[in-house]
Order: sequence, then C-alpha cells, then structure tokens
Amino acid sequence: MGFCKGMLRLFGWRVKCDVPDYPKCIICVAPHTSNWDFVLGEFAWWSLGRKAGFLMKESWFFFPMKYLFRALGGIPVSRKGGASLSETIIQKFAVTPHLNIAITPEGTRSKVSQWHTGFLYIAHGAGVPIVLGAVDGANKLVRLEKTFIPTGDVEADMRAIKDYYRQFQGIRPDKFSAE
Repeated sequence: MGFCKGMLRLFGWRVKCDVPDYPKCIICVAPHTSNWDFVLGEFAWWSLGRKAGFLMKESWFFFPMKYLFRALGGIPVSRKGGASLSETIIQKFAVTPHLNIAITPEGTRSKVSQWHTGFLYIAHGAGVPIVLGAVDGANKLVRLEKTFIPTGDVEADMRAIKDYYRQFQGIRPDKFSAE
C-alpha cells in the first residue's frame, strides 16, 4: 500500500477516491491511451488497500509474462469465438465472495468512438456496481469518484458513462474519444 502511494507520488501522480470499497464491482477505466494506464490503475487501486483483477488480450499471456499477469489478477481474453466472456464473468461473480475487475471499454489504446459494451452486460447481469475510474492526465490524478448502477438499457447507460468521461484527456489526449 505505502509502496504504491510512494511510487505514484514519485512520478507526480495522486489518487482521489470517494467510492466505497465494494466487495464486488466492475471498475470502468478510461481514458485508455497509454500502457501506463495499467500501471497507474493498479497502483492507484492497491494504494487504497484494494485488489482488482483485469481483462487482457490472451496474446499477452506468454511465458514468462503469463505468471506475472495471473499473479496480478489478469484474466486472459480470447479473441476467438466460443463461450461468452460476459456470461463466464457473471458466473465468476456469482461464486466469488470478493471480486473487483477493471475493464477498459475502449479495448485499445488507439482512438475509437465505439466502446465495448460487455462491462455493462456483466455488471447488470451480476448485479454489481460500476466504479468509474478516470486517468486524468492533465492533472496527473487517478479519479475514483463516481459509482454507476447499470439500468439494463445499454445505449442510455453508455451515453451517460461517455458523458462523464468527456471531461478527461488521458495521458495521450489525441488518442481519446468519448463521442
């Protein structure tokens, strides 16, 4: 905990958290414009004494990195067809007493306007809140200030979430869109 706070402070970053320590939640992380977002997000969450898993492309789970990513809470995501990832994670929430999973809805560090909706289906299906985590690059601040309860109306929920994130730029502002 102290190590993570110290490392964030060393690089000029701070954490602002106003959300409770939910036993189960999805942490929606945006803007996702740099590989550093992962490090910042993990260190921010750990600095609060919390632990979260995360979804990551299966291709990153190669030897020896797969051991590190799994130890950090990584869940490999296959891009191939097959079982529904959303349903698998909903089931994982049902049988796990404490589970926080960070998800980047943009799904890439490149600028995209179409965000993935799986995190909304997962949160609604599992009956868990979504913590809106923002990488505020302009202020070097990781913000965990808002909880969002999905309604099941994916379009309306996504619009509301993107509206929230429009105020942030990320580390690389040219790579972010909340349109």
